[in-house]
Amino acid sequence: MTADRAPGVLQPGDLVVARNRKWDGRAHWVVPGRYLGEDIHGWWIFQGAGEFCSRPGAAFYTASDCVLLVPRQGEFVATFYDDSYPGDYRIYVDLATAHGWNSVRPGVTEFHMIDMDLDVIRSTTHGVFVDDEDEFEEHSRTMAYPDDMVRSMRAECAGLLDAVQAKAAPFDVSGTSTSAEWLRKGRT
Repeated sequence: MTADRAPGVLQPGDLVVARNRKWDGRAHWVVPGRYLGEDIHGWWIFQGAGEFCSRPGAAFYTASDCVLLVPRQGEFVATFYDDSYPGDYRIYVDLATAHGWNSVRPGVTEFHMIDMDLDVIRSTTHGVFVDDEDEFEEHSRTMAYPDDMVRSMRAECAGLLDAVQAKAAPFDVSGTSTSAEWLRKGRT
């Protein structure tokens, strides 16, 4: 298996399993999806309603469709929802590092990342905000995040907060937004 920032050869419809872990190596979320394609922002993965998602101690079937963006640049991944989502999130940005793609076999690829706790969220009821700052502080100490990583994640978080607040692509949220087009493509 090979790991790289770029996924290598992926075909639309290929299975992509996102395997997230924490800084200390503990398993976090495992989320399956289908590769849609790429654009200037990065690689887009459709995660359909009814998919089984799990992490140690929790599991559920997804309540709606969404799309995951693995960016070409930046220490994050972003999940986009529309009005079919029963919750109030429309954008959920996970700060994450160590992006890597592993080709398992033709038609199956794993995407790996380290979840760095901080999240930038666009909510229909609470606006745009940063979540899990307390978790980031705690894990900075208990998992011994390097000081340069802490500074880098804080700076990345601030930039993402500004971009989501400004609705800058790909964080635009209209019916003709970047993510809405990828959602439509995933549903066809």
